[in-house]
Amino acid sequence: MAITVHLEEVLKDRGMTSKELCQKVGITEANLSILRSGKAKGIRFGTVNRICYFLSCDVGDILKFDGNLEENDENEKE
Repeated sequence: MAITVHLEEVLKDRGMTSKELCQKVGITEANLSILRSGKAKGIRFGTVNRICYFLSCDVGDILKFDGNLEENDENEKE
C-alpha cells in the first residue's frame, strides 16, 4: 500500500492504549483497529486532527507515503 499507518508505534511511544485513544477521539475500537491494520480505505480529516491532537504528533508521524502509486485504486483516472 502506498500509504502506511504507524499509529501503533506512536501509541507505544506516548504510553497510551488504543482504548484510551478511542475514548478521547470519539471513535470505536473496531474503526481504530481497521486504521491501525492499514486496511482503512479512508479517514476523515477531523479524525486525523483529533488523533494528532491527543497524541501530540504530526500527521507524518502516523501516516507515511512509500513513494509508490497504488495501482489498484478504483477511483484513479488515467
